[in-house]
Amino acid sequence: MHHPLYTAHPMQHLTIVTTGGTIDKIYFDDKSDYKIGAPQIGDILSQLGVGFQFDVIPILRKDSLHMAAEDRALVRSTIEAQPHRHVLVTHGTDTMVDTARALAGIPGKVIVLTGALNPARFQGSDAVFNIGCAVAAVQTLPDGVYITMNGRVWDPAKVRKNRDANRFEEAPGM
Repeated sequence: MHHPLYTAHPMQHLTIVTTGGTIDKIYFDDKSDYKIGAPQIGDILSQLGVGFQFDVIPILRKDSLHMAAEDRALVRSTIEAQPHRHVLVTHGTDTMVDTARALAGIPGKVIVLTGALNPARFQGSDAVFNIGCAVAAVQTLPDGVYITMNGRVWDPAKVRKNRDANRFEEAPGM
């Protein structure tokens, strides 16, 4: 029996749009603060030897708390301009849900947003795990917008970040 999930052609190409966030933060000892560095995801995927082509489009280096409507519009227009169906967005976790909701309705694309609660450069970061979940999700889900965090795939309309617990959870009343 052929499983319906695998009737489509396997993903040959992944477009990655990076916006900054904790996943790309680096620590400066002399200043005792964080800065958002170059996107880490390309290096991570290369080291893992993934079986598909990808390109990384870095458009922002922002903490997501500093993202405004025009930043979300830029993310949307960048994704709309891409020829490939599968899109992964790395994003800060604080306003990831807002951006995911702003991307709703882009036709012919599977868009998965992910990030990290700890910088990718840190030992024990959740970054590689979250990226792995996002890569699996983007090639198996139907067209639409999704968030992958904490080992789950979330509908942006039904999830929130619980800042106190530092995790994503189902939004109340949904």
